[in-house]
Amino acid sequence: MDTGTHIVMGIALGGFALVDPVVYNDTATAQSVFIATIVGSQIPDIDTVLKLRNNAVYIRNHRGITHSIPAVLLWSVLVAIILYFFFPEANLFHLWLWSFIAVSLHVFVDIFNAYGTQALRPFSSKWVALGWINTFDPFIFGSHLVGILFWILGGDPRIIFTIIYLVLIGYYLYRFALRRAVIHSIEDFIPDVEKIILNPTIKFFQWRVAVIAKDKFYVARAYKRSIVLLDEFKRVPLPDNPIMNVAIQDKNIQAFLSFSPVYRWEIEEEPSHIEVRFIDLRYRSNDHYPFFAIVKMDYDLNVLSSYTGWIYNKNKIRKKLELNTI
Repeated sequence: MDTGTHIVMGIALGGFALVDPVVYNDTATAQSVFIATIVGSQIPDIDTVLKLRNNAVYIRNHRGITHSIPAVLLWSVLVAIILYFFFPEANLFHLWLWSFIAVSLHVFVDIFNAYGTQALRPFSSKWVALGWINTFDPFIFGSHLVGILFWILGGDPRIIFTIIYLVLIGYYLYRFALRRAVIHSIEDFIPDVEKIILNPTIKFFQWRVAVIAKDKFYVARAYKRSIVLLDEFKRVPLPDNPIMNVAIQDKNIQAFLSFSPVYRWEIEEEPSHIEVRFIDLRYRSNDHYPFFAIVKMDYDLNVLSSYTGWIYNKNKIRKKLELNTI
C-alpha cells in the first residue's frame, strides 16, 4: 500500500489496541503502543532509501528482505525496545505484541497489491503478489479516515475499528470474487492461456491485464466482465547471441528481469550504437508502457549506458540514458 494508507492504518490499529485490557488500563503502555503501531506500520518501507542509490538496487530490494519473516520479527523487537527506553513503565510484552501486529499487518496488506513482497523469505525468494487491491485504494484509505474522525469526535475506538475491520474483511473477499470473475472472462476470451496477471487500478471495476499464452502475449483492459484487447505480441524467447548476452549482464537489465514476469524485448541498431530494450507489459497507460529497461552499447559491445524504471514521458528516455552513462 501507499505511505498514506499505512499511516492511517497505524493510527487505527493504535486505537483498536485498546481492546487489549493491559493497554486499556495502563497509560504508559497505551501511549507507547499507539506510537509503536504507527512506526511499525511504516518501518518495513525503510528500504525506500535505496532509491537514492539507483533504480536497479531499489527494484531488486524494495519489499524484499525488509518484508521478510526475519525482518518482521526484527522490526517488532527493535521498535519495542526503543520505545521501552522512553516508556520504562510500559508493559514490554504487550508493547512488543502490538509492534509485531503493526509490522505484520503492513507486510500482509502489501501482499494483496500487484507489486507484492518477498514475504516468504528466507524459505522462498518468490514474489507474493495476489493483485486484489490497488496500491492506493480509496475505500480502504477512506474507511480508516472515517474511523479516525469518529474517534476524534469521541467514539470508542474499540467499537469503531472492530466494525471497520469486519467491513474490510468483507471488502477484501468481494475484491477476490471480482478478480475471479475477470479471470474467467479472460479464459473464455483468449485461447491457450498459461498465466494471467491482473493489475487493479484506482477505478473499482477496472483492471490492467497481461496474459501469457502459448504463442503470444496479450495486453488488455477489463471492466467488470468486459475484456478489451489492446495489444498482442508474438512470444519470442531471448536470442542466444553476443548482443543479448552482453545486455543481460547489465545490472539494470538484471534488476528488470528479476522483477518482471511478462515482457517483450527488442534490439535496435542505430548508426552510432545498439539499443536493447525490455518492456514490461503489466502497466500499459495511455498507449505507453512506462516500466522498462534499456541498455545502450557500441558496436564493439561495450555498454555505454543503461537504465531501468518508470518513465511516463517518452522524451525523458534519452535524458535518462545520458545521465546513466557507464
